[in-house]
Amino acid sequence: MAYEFVKVERKGHLTVLTINRPEVMNAISPLVSQEMSGALNEFDRDPEQWIMIVTGAGDRAFSAGNDLKYTAQHGMEKVQEQMENVKGGFAGITDRHDCIKPIIAAVNGLAFGGGFEIALACDLIIASENALFCLPEARVGLMPGAGGAHRLPRRIPYHLAMEMILVSSRVSAEEGKNYGFVNKVVPADQLMSTAEAFAVEIMKGAPLSIRACKEAVNEGMKYPLSEVIHRVFPATKAMRESEDTVEGPKAFAEKRPPQWKGR
Repeated sequence: MAYEFVKVERKGHLTVLTINRPEVMNAISPLVSQEMSGALNEFDRDPEQWIMIVTGAGDRAFSAGNDLKYTAQHGMEKVQEQMENVKGGFAGITDRHDCIKPIIAAVNGLAFGGGFEIALACDLIIASENALFCLPEARVGLMPGAGGAHRLPRRIPYHLAMEMILVSSRVSAEEGKNYGFVNKVVPADQLMSTAEAFAVEIMKGAPLSIRACKEAVNEGMKYPLSEVIHRVFPATKAMRESEDTVEGPKAFAEKRPPQWKGR
């Protein structure tokens, strides 16, 4: 699939998805959401792609969020029409709940509004030292409706989340790490290499085991511990029936690195 607003690069089992609108700080219009959704669909369907990094082009912004100028120019009715069949909702990711492959956000610069919501929809957040996080929706007559109002209070303490949501406070990368929603803060020139290093470490695990872990964590939150601890989710069943479940213990016994096949 050819893309105009995003770039997709594959490095072995790793997919790097870059929002490619640096001239507007990688703002997300419905057309960008369509392309991101298409790229995520391709990633999710490809058995050879095991992990994704999402980042933004340039060094100013990961994403400034919703393209309000586009909405003002075309109207909400047109926007809703263009988003009607977009899998995953805003940016193709904030309402995507069935992808059990890990996704890392490499946040370069500001992540405001929907940009922060994109990062929150990922499984890990690696931030450059100049990253800045904010949910400013209330200041423009909106609310964090692409998951921010729901994900953030599940990631950090309630009062910190409410400060970010109600006050629209700007939080630095280091503060985000202290709050608990950023995994690691690095110099800007080390951002992608660090994100890729995280991907390499994740891929040392069996891909079906990694997916079973992600599904168990996310789906398991819906149930009481006493019930979910006995529940077998589909990805766990697939893992148990896979060749990799045989390969792992065999490689350990033979004192060699496992050769994962993802099946």
